[in-house]
Amino acid sequence: MAHIQPFKALRPDPQFAAGVASRPYDVMSRSEAKDEARGNPNSFLHITRSEIDLPDTVSAYDEQVYQTAKSNLKAFLSRNVLFKEAKPCYYLYRLTMNGRSQSGLVCVSSVEDYNKDIIKKHEFTRPEKENDRIQHIVNTGAQTGNVFLAYRNVAAIDEFIANWQTQRGAVYDFTAEDGVKHEIWVINNDKAIETITQLFEVEVPCTYIADGHHRAASAAKSQSLFTSERAKAKADWFLTTLFPADQLYIMDYNRVVTDLNGLSKEAFLEKTATHFTVEAIGRKPLHPKGLHEFGMYLDKTWYRLTAKEGTYSNDPIGVLDVTILQDNLLAPVLGILDQRTDKRIDFVGGIRGLEALQERVDSGDMAVAFSLYPVTIHQLFDIADSGNVMPPKSTWFEPKLRDGLLTHLVGQL
Repeated sequence: MAHIQPFKALRPDPQFAAGVASRPYDVMSRSEAKDEARGNPNSFLHITRSEIDLPDTVSAYDEQVYQTAKSNLKAFLSRNVLFKEAKPCYYLYRLTMNGRSQSGLVCVSSVEDYNKDIIKKHEFTRPEKENDRIQHIVNTGAQTGNVFLAYRNVAAIDEFIANWQTQRGAVYDFTAEDGVKHEIWVINNDKAIETITQLFEVEVPCTYIADGHHRAASAAKSQSLFTSERAKAKADWFLTTLFPADQLYIMDYNRVVTDLNGLSKEAFLEKTATHFTVEAIGRKPLHPKGLHEFGMYLDKTWYRLTAKEGTYSNDPIGVLDVTILQDNLLAPVLGILDQRTDKRIDFVGGIRGLEALQERVDSGDMAVAFSLYPVTIHQLFDIADSGNVMPPKSTWFEPKLRDGLLTHLVGQL
């Protein structure tokens, strides 16, 4: 069963919360992070993306970056922008986007559960991204990246969360610049804390990583790198927010590729037609309307690709559109054999819109782009339960949890 605990969050004074809260470190480029934090000394990006405070010539993975993150975190504490909770608590985090809300429980989850696959995965991770966050955790002594977990709905948990939010005021309540509303409640009542812990241990057999495979892997692997027994014990647990499945919203996760693998446009389209029907539709971006339909943007034209019957299997992995695209086009036509390591492919979250795909291609940065139909939460659960993994970057969840509102300290600052 799922093992969770309350924790003493490092969090902002309410007057600073909106300014501290930042988008997750891994959803923006270095230049975008620098622009977002400009003029805001309280932005948590100074901690999660501390390379923005160093010359652009310094690698994002340089030791200076992690030392700067540590110094910046100490500075936030010394300026009383952040404080540490007096006792272990649970927290409720509600996000509202476009009139739609979802509420999750913020806690720390067991690294042992992660290692034993009680916390189930559906993606492989990239070693260089893992190592980056491992170094960040070890140097700062803080887990700043919140891992987004999902679980199958439990009526008693749904009722508890709804009642707590209705009967008590939120400690944070603000709307970010992207229009997403963020609210957080503190659960510091001992009886309520015990109730929540027991509900998860009795009613929730497992949880699923929805977003944050690299954050979870890094937290698990960093545990052995702490030298003090106190830190090791705290690092047995990692920062998570658990959402019931029926509240989650998955968007498309699209692909752009740098070149056509030496093929002319005509030869590329001919090879693509082996496994897909190909229809040119003009300049208007194509949002696939169902499974096995894809949009493709090439040379200022959008095409509709429809996977041909008999060209894919119907097992839980083979039937995924990300698999069909990989097996029938990216690998055999474009020569991209491993999306995790191939530098010729990049991924664009659906929140950026299909216009972002067009811009990447029209600028000459990329040669071709693909839009996909979103994976469902039930597909994610089925694959994780079967012990299989999806191709990388298969799911894009919105809205995103903000970094900086709740941090788990494991080491000494």
